[in-house]
Amino acid sequence: MRRREQREDGDLTSSEKEMQLKSDRMVEFEFIKVEIDDLTDPEPSRINHADAKVTEQTDHMEKNEQRARLNEEVEKDFKTQRIKDRERCGKRGGLMDKSKQQKKTDKEKTDCVCLECEKSFTTADNLKRHQMIHNGEKPYKCSYCEKSFTQAITMRVHERIHTGEKPYRCPQCGESFRYKTYLTYHLHVHTGEKPFTCTQCGHDFKRASGLKQHMRIHTHEKVYACAFCENRFSRPDDCKRHQKTHTDERDHVCSECGKSFTRADHLKKHQRIHTGEKPYKCSYCEKSFTHSSNLKTHELIHTGERPYYCPPCQKGFIRLNSLENHMKKHQKSS
Repeated sequence: MRRREQREDGDLTSSEKEMQLKSDRMVEFEFIKVEIDDLTDPEPSRINHADAKVTEQTDHMEKNEQRARLNEEVEKDFKTQRIKDRERCGKRGGLMDKSKQQKKTDKEKTDCVCLECEKSFTTADNLKRHQMIHNGEKPYKCSYCEKSFTQAITMRVHERIHTGEKPYRCPQCGESFRYKTYLTYHLHVHTGEKPFTCTQCGHDFKRASGLKQHMRIHTHEKVYACAFCENRFSRPDDCKRHQKTHTDERDHVCSECGKSFTRADHLKKHQRIHTGEKPYKCSYCEKSFTHSSNLKTHELIHTGERPYYCPPCQKGFIRLNSLENHMKKHQKSS
């Protein structure tokens, strides 16, 4: 009985638990060996050999039970900690989770491959939209004209031409734009930034597309062909404007008077007649103008510059039409 009390009052179980807590959640679980000190009775003369044998067997059974309970607790703690580590790894975007995610994405891409060009996609919907390029399908039709589009978002952006919607507003001057990219380009007007430079002539541009088109002047490349004649152009906008001379397409209509134009910028300039807007102000006086070309011509009065000269008499003129009228006098005299 005294041995049992001494065994129960001992600190063997707490020592083993303290050892497990200090092991820093070991990576590979091993059963903890429980060491039991040899217990001897301080007065052996009082216990006969039979009682000693029974007590020894009882202690051995208790030792095995305690070892099993301890191992069970340690294994449970180890599994709990491993789950917490996994959760922490997931919150931090652990490498294992990223690797698994990448494998999953790669597998999805191999499942969604275009049979025409072998381009791969992460979803079946993206693949379906892409395949419309090959089969020519355009299910989204404009509500105002006969044009159709492969994507709904492209159709909605196109319809802004008809509705006049310009959701992107400049915070500096309040001017609005139909497209976000146009606003981005416009902001360079206020900052004066021209980050794209031609390596041939050093000319600077606000847009990369402007530089790309400019480079065709040096290479004499004309990649855009008219669908109705043999004319070719270095810029797509020039080609589109030219083609409208064949079709007489005027899809830019003034909402005030109904007059139509082939170009959006022509419509914009025309609408200033109705609004009275004169956004171009002279740097030398208080006059303002509806068109930038009129402003440039006016400022020549202040600077005294005369860019147009008569070859025979070297007389200078501010306007080109003034030079042309002057040249007629030489033709009559000759």
